[in-house]
Amino acid sequence: MEQNNEYLSNQIVEWVKDNVDSNAKVESVSRLKGSTSSTLHSITLLVDQSVKQYVIRQFDNKEWLDEEPDLVLHEVESLRMATNTGITTPEVVACDETGEKCGIPAILMTKLEGAVELKPANMDEWLTGLARGLVKIHEVEARGFPYQHYSYNDISTFEMPSWSKEPKTWGSAINILTGPRPKTTDCFIHRDYHPANVLWDEGLVSGVVDWVNGCRGPRGVDVGHCRVNLAMLYGVETADGFLKAYQQQAGSCFTYNRYWDLLSLTDMLVGPPEVYPGWEAFGVSGLTNEMMKERLDKYVLSLLNQDS
Repeated sequence: MEQNNEYLSNQIVEWVKDNVDSNAKVESVSRLKGSTSSTLHSITLLVDQSVKQYVIRQFDNKEWLDEEPDLVLHEVESLRMATNTGITTPEVVACDETGEKCGIPAILMTKLEGAVELKPANMDEWLTGLARGLVKIHEVEARGFPYQHYSYNDISTFEMPSWSKEPKTWGSAINILTGPRPKTTDCFIHRDYHPANVLWDEGLVSGVVDWVNGCRGPRGVDVGHCRVNLAMLYGVETADGFLKAYQQQAGSCFTYNRYWDLLSLTDMLVGPPEVYPGWEAFGVSGLTNEMMKERLDKYVLSLLNQDS
């Protein structure tokens, strides 16, 4: 076995084998890059002369678990719902909701083919693929799904960003968000759809991962979350390119409203914006925290310059 456990305990390795094949031989274990809110490992097993690959997610963020103690169950339910999307998603093999077997809450799932692509050769085609994948997710009705979208930040107590050079613009954004919410029809949403959670193979989307936040909610929440990530990673033009691609793919099923972009923007702000570590892990260099501030200011300006 390749010695690269990187905090994957023998207890968890044995749990994996028990749920796949007790006679399986562990070929390798490696920590997966890019995850910031939980710990992910890839484990390769030899089962009856056949090589099989799996992923183990350990929910080791105590603050997150304190807020949402059912994280394991949430991702399991989301992954089951995601099988209806037509998008390739991980299959749940086993879960330890309380950590009784693993020593920590964990999920064992199949590993998907493909890789994160943050430096595409053709940006327009990449954005179209990204949008097409999201539209497929949104085609699923979520009636009866036990998890409902909610805002991460209370806009009534949201503090004006002290780092911004556009305080008046942010004030206008907050005024919009304290007004009435647009009426929408809920569907199944990923809730954390962004480029680092989408896998590619030979120029096509090969899968979508990280479903722990899946829920019922407005399409605009997913669109807005992806757009603000794109604005920080590449700039406003790319975020607008994604919106255009999504509108083309979704057709009459989607009516754009900047409200959801603004909500997604304020939802992700806890203090000054910083470079997401996952981007660097996937090969993007040269970004700075100062660039993140500048790009978010430009993004909120672009949203306020729209009619709606």
